[in-house]
Amino acid sequence: MTGGLALTVGLAVLVGISLGLLGGGGSILAVPLLVYVADLPAKEAIATSLLVVGVTSAVGVLPHARAGRVRWRTGLIFGVAGMAGAYAGGRLAEFIPAGVLLTGFALMMLATAVAMIRSQRSAEGRPVPHELPVGRVVLDGVVVGLVTGLVGAGGGFLVVPALALLGGLPMPVAVGTSLVVIAMKSFAGLAGYLSSVSINWGLAAAVTAAAVVGSLLGGRLAGRIPEDVLRKAFGSFVVVMGVFVLAQQLPGVVRTNPLLWIALGLAAMVAVGVTVWQNRRRGQHNAREVVAARRR
Repeated sequence: MTGGLALTVGLAVLVGISLGLLGGGGSILAVPLLVYVADLPAKEAIATSLLVVGVTSAVGVLPHARAGRVRWRTGLIFGVAGMAGAYAGGRLAEFIPAGVLLTGFALMMLATAVAMIRSQRSAEGRPVPHELPVGRVVLDGVVVGLVTGLVGAGGGFLVVPALALLGGLPMPVAVGTSLVVIAMKSFAGLAGYLSSVSINWGLAAAVTAAAVVGSLLGGRLAGRIPEDVLRKAFGSFVVVMGVFVLAQQLPGVVRTNPLLWIALGLAAMVAVGVTVWQNRRRGQHNAREVVAARRR
């Protein structure tokens, strides 16, 4: 096994851990991994990532299902609607330059991450829906599926926020349910890509096997982490990867300028500092409310 292949397979474990733990992020890791480490062309990397993420998600849903963290009706309807959009997106991607696809991918990652990090919603005190309304599920599924097919994203970075923020599902349940959706849409998107892209099946099999191992590990960890921590970890992770992918699309003279990376590092530290400060302020405010309630 060559050094490049060994590194690719080793890092693929992180793809699986991300899927099992966060219900998304598999393709966010897999596409850059296959492009920048395995040195695959962008469209071949996207197609391969759909295979890897699809198989890994299908296996990764098992520990969540055993723990009761899957809404099957919501997931299956979302998945069927998403498959139609994903197939169309995979066919449409043939006519869009790879750089445009990756840039769009990165921008959507950043927008979604901000929504997850800034969200103040909590499952406490609210009724938890057993299943979401069919109309909303179908509409969201088609839109997210189209994105899946276009940019090779299994959709978790959109499905999880849709289920957690809009649908009101607890974060661990949103994670488990999203894996059902991701598996279905990834295979549909792959079918669209196979009409115009060939895959290195040996590399794909090795990366998939490593990612499956990671997904089982991530699934076992998911139920042990507090919901708020899980949601913010998801958002922070997507921000980092989104900035990386976006930076790679810049002209070489800009991308290799150390000032760019210093500025990005400072911006990331400021963002983390603001988030920590907001969380501390919110915690102090909640503590004062509890004390006041006890006095009444």
